[in-house]
Amino acid sequence: MARDRQQSEDFISPVRRLLVGVLVLFMLATFLIWRIDNPRVERFRMMVIDAVVPNFDWAMAPVTGIANLLSDFQSYQRLARQNSDLRRELQDMKSWREAAIQLDQENARLRDLINVQLDPQLTRITGVVMADSGSPFRQSVLLNVGARDGILDGWPAMDGIGLVGRISGVGEETSRVILVTDTSSQIPVTIQPSGQRAILSGDNTINPLLQFIEDPDLVKPGDRIVTSGDGGVFPADLLVGQLARGTDGRQRARLSADLERLEFLRVLRSQPNARIEEAGTLLAPRFQPQLPEEPEAETPEDGADG
Repeated sequence: MARDRQQSEDFISPVRRLLVGVLVLFMLATFLIWRIDNPRVERFRMMVIDAVVPNFDWAMAPVTGIANLLSDFQSYQRLARQNSDLRRELQDMKSWREAAIQLDQENARLRDLINVQLDPQLTRITGVVMADSGSPFRQSVLLNVGARDGILDGWPAMDGIGLVGRISGVGEETSRVILVTDTSSQIPVTIQPSGQRAILSGDNTINPLLQFIEDPDLVKPGDRIVTSGDGGVFPADLLVGQLARGTDGRQRARLSADLERLEFLRVLRSQPNARIEEAGTLLAPRFQPQLPEEPEAETPEDGADG
């Protein structure tokens, strides 16, 4: 029994060494074949890959399944997070909707109380932005509306939210809009709620400057900026943006309009108010009643002549 066990061990050891040597030689040959840069060897490698790799799909199936499972789990986590964010945003939108409805009802009641009449001339024309001809020295866009649509120089242009610029140059079918960021743009504005007047001056940056603020101590970042209507250039209360402090420490405006993605612009028909040159054109002359003329008294000479 001991002799048979010893003979079997002597037989297994050489076979094991032989198999290990063959495996090492195979791996070395595979390494050399994969390292040789030769067209024939490349064709041989492709033949081996085409013959071997498709047959190992069953072996890669568990790995592929686990990878797909992890990817699906990560997608589920993202969807759950997005769903939570959307629910929170929906709740916020509901509260904003209720506030908007209440404000609209209050606005309607106030209009009814004061019997307000809205300006029928303050209508709008919507145009498509055809081209952006901005440059480091001039920032403007072109619209596909012009003189045939009744466009006039100086009319304000807005996107869906805030002021974009003013019409400067009108053709028969096109018009040019100078943006509020252009260096030639100077717009009188009001900073709410303090009511401070200022000038919005473009400097070819995305956040134009606020200059000549009446009392800078009364304004703070986040204040609302609207047009003041001074000078008769723009109507009052057009939204411009919010007050912000720039990196240079100067007061600037964070525009509500998205100037980087302008597709449609609304041009407001803004008719200038009649200028009053003399006080008499504002107030009618005071009515003065005419007294009857008194008859002249007869003198003694008139009686003697008679």
